[in-house]
Amino acid sequence: MAKMSQRNNKLGFNKRVRLELNRVNLQQRTEEHELHQLFWECTLRCNLNCRHCGSDCRMLSEQNDMPLADFLKVLDEIKLHEDPSNVMVITTGGEPTMRRDLAECGLEISKRGFVWGMVTNGMLLTPEKLDEYVKNGLKSIAVSFDGYEDDHNWMRGNSLSYKNVLVAVEAMKQHPGLTWDVITCVNQRTIKYLPEFKEFLISLGIKRWRLFTVFPSGRAVNDHDLQLSNEQFVEMLEFIKQTRQESRIRADYGCDGFLGRYEGEVRNHYYSCSAGINVASILADGSISGCLSIRADYHQGNIYKDSFWDVWQNRFEKYRDHQWMKTDDCAKCKMWRYCLGNGFHLRDGDGKLQVCQYRKIVETHGRASLQ
Repeated sequence: MAKMSQRNNKLGFNKRVRLELNRVNLQQRTEEHELHQLFWECTLRCNLNCRHCGSDCRMLSEQNDMPLADFLKVLDEIKLHEDPSNVMVITTGGEPTMRRDLAECGLEISKRGFVWGMVTNGMLLTPEKLDEYVKNGLKSIAVSFDGYEDDHNWMRGNSLSYKNVLVAVEAMKQHPGLTWDVITCVNQRTIKYLPEFKEFLISLGIKRWRLFTVFPSGRAVNDHDLQLSNEQFVEMLEFIKQTRQESRIRADYGCDGFLGRYEGEVRNHYYSCSAGINVASILADGSISGCLSIRADYHQGNIYKDSFWDVWQNRFEKYRDHQWMKTDDCAKCKMWRYCLGNGFHLRDGDGKLQVCQYRKIVETHGRASLQ
């Protein structure tokens, strides 16, 4: 891909204004730190063996599923302080549909006034199961859909995964009140046919499509087939930008990473890492974190020995004050005021930044980019 001119690479006045407004908004959200999303890792069991998985999930896990009653105690505590209708509880894992009592879990979440959402690989999402979940209050669901059959099954490690996802898509289409999207992990295989795959998704009646890239963690550390080059990363962003302009399917890049000149063009919001600010997670062992993708080094407590609300109000210092991240290249970067050190999950145990999407864009478009 040819390098863009210095003039085209610079941030325009309007974009800088929006970035400044976003920065002020983040400061206010950080001070208030209202809880908007709570991820519940309700199981570590999983029925797939995905190439990019960053967790320690398997069919039979040494970590037992968290009893529903233990999680409900957390929700009852939150309900004393927050309007539950403003908090989405997202069941994930592992694979949440491995829990036989998932419908009951959803019912209890919904009865307490919280909004129930789910992230799933779709393997067990039959029409009958989805009907049951929706009946018990499911409002939002995201399903992994990683390319055409050979590539999707290669990514997911199961020859039946693709066919089951197609069944799940048809089932979701039967529930007009359900908010849903499909999520694609873009890699060396799928980057080659994104425009063609977009047309296929549209033909299936899919309206919302999230695309993300794999960061080097878990099984993906040494798997070069999963990693895009800097040029391919920018190619993907350009594709998303164009797709959004067409308005035939809503495409969004994932939440991680500051994207410089692409801010406001490849997703519906300007970048900020909301982990520990508006987003928290309860892991299968009871650990309290900002986001499930973040290393255990940054866990802030455990529901089996701490009050969740006390942890949420009085800890999370590293999540809410990023000055400790302003080292190495971040200390010299002119985009620090908008990025604040990038996504929290992209830091290793020593706090060192492992991935910088902005750097990928700069190195592709030229060193003058966005300065």
